[in-house]
Amino acid sequence: MLPRIIIDERIRKVCPNLKIGLIRAKVTNCETSAELWAEIEREAACIMGQYELLEINKRPAVAHTRALYKALGKDPNRYRVASEALCRRVIRGLGLYRIDALVDLINLVSMKSGYPISGLDADKLVGDTLTLGVGEEGEAYNGIGRGLLNIMGMPVYRDAIGGVATPTSDEERTKITLETCTLQMNINGFGEEMPMTEAVEWSVELLRKYAGATDVETAIVFND
Repeated sequence: MLPRIIIDERIRKVCPNLKIGLIRAKVTNCETSAELWAEIEREAACIMGQYELLEINKRPAVAHTRALYKALGKDPNRYRVASEALCRRVIRGLGLYRIDALVDLINLVSMKSGYPISGLDADKLVGDTLTLGVGEEGEAYNGIGRGLLNIMGMPVYRDAIGGVATPTSDEERTKITLETCTLQMNINGFGEEMPMTEAVEWSVELLRKYAGATDVETAIVFND
């Protein structure tokens, strides 16, 4: 079942056009196929052909997320938005890490849409509610591959026992692995670029094709 989403008033105020695309599905994760990786490489080539390095932070979805960081007191140059970081790696010729089908297809959607996406193992979430709030000073948060991450002033999803996702990095506790069989995907539209309905529909298509998704539930949460 899709989680209930509660949005902090501080985020609502800065992001009047906020839209969050929600997807929950039963999945079979696996190593990334050659076909999926070819799709990722094609999109990477498009990003390289479309943007200069210093233009990525002006993409609407990225720019609005950066503006939210600034409004909450977080430096978006030091703590980069995940979609911005992905595109910067591509443009700098560093390539992308090949992780697994779920993580890589989420990165594909993030690159193309510009949206930072939270990809979580839903079976590791505690409770039926995710609250999108603001990180507090000293709040414990272990970013995937980053160790302890200072999330003070950063947008953060929390379940019943703590933080699980930010637009910079998801949390180790709920990260996707090859054993993940229920996916929770939050497409974070702090400002619109790709129409959110399109982003959700394309994500579901990829999940069905590359992760055998079944029992798919979707919704779009608005700032109202």
